[in-house]
Amino acid sequence: MNTKYLEIIKAPVVTEKSAALAENNTYSFYVDVKANKTEIKDAIEKIFKVTVEEVRTINVHPRKKRVGRYTGLTNRKKKAIVRLADGQSINLG
Repeated sequence: MNTKYLEIIKAPVVTEKSAALAENNTYSFYVDVKANKTEIKDAIEKIFKVTVEEVRTINVHPRKKRVGRYTGLTNRKKKAIVRLADGQSINLG
């Protein structure tokens, strides 16, 4: 497996909403902010050996954070919502 694919997919999104979506063959991942839908699809297919039907992406904007008198922003993220073909699944646990 090429390390390029491992750099595109950062981590799975683990929330109650993503767990509910996983029951419908839909999984969420944090991905590289420069990755496009085609690269994300190829990476998921190569890493998990599944067939991807649809990829939707969301740019998560940075939030303002404050520590004492200093203010700053969190890092920006990109989230990919991936729908797999029927009968396929990804074991994230």
